[in-house]
Amino acid sequence: MLITVATAAQAAEVRACAEAAYARYIPLIGQNPAPLLSDYEAQCAEGLVHVTTIGGHVAGFIVFYPKDGAMLLENIAIHPDHAGKGIGKALIQFCEAQARAQGLPKVQLYTNSKMTENLAIYPHLGFTEIDRRTSDGFDRVFFEKSLN
Repeated sequence: MLITVATAAQAAEVRACAEAAYARYIPLIGQNPAPLLSDYEAQCAEGLVHVTTIGGHVAGFIVFYPKDGAMLLENIAIHPDHAGKGIGKALIQFCEAQARAQGLPKVQLYTNSKMTENLAIYPHLGFTEIDRRTSDGFDRVFFEKSLN
């Protein structure tokens, strides 16, 4: 699976992928999930977004960057049309490889406590829950994975 840095021209398609992926959570959370508030144009311009495409269209993306001695996986979204094909796992493995290449010992992430599928997926991928708290107005569950 080819994973590339998103171009500025792909920013609208990255946003559309996020909207499709997170739409089902709006009723559960009672507001737009945090990823729908992101400035994808700026993140793409900064080179923080990596995408994989199918048929020339964004099938999934991941946003990550170093923060406080770890790689922060800020956002990952798979278009519902492409869910269940291993895209998310491949994107997370890519993030982990980038962290290792930068000498970072762990990957950290958080998810909304209402996104129950994520609460099951992340431990399956080797992440350990480290905290639960309200952050930026959202009830979040924090995870990390040691890369040692």
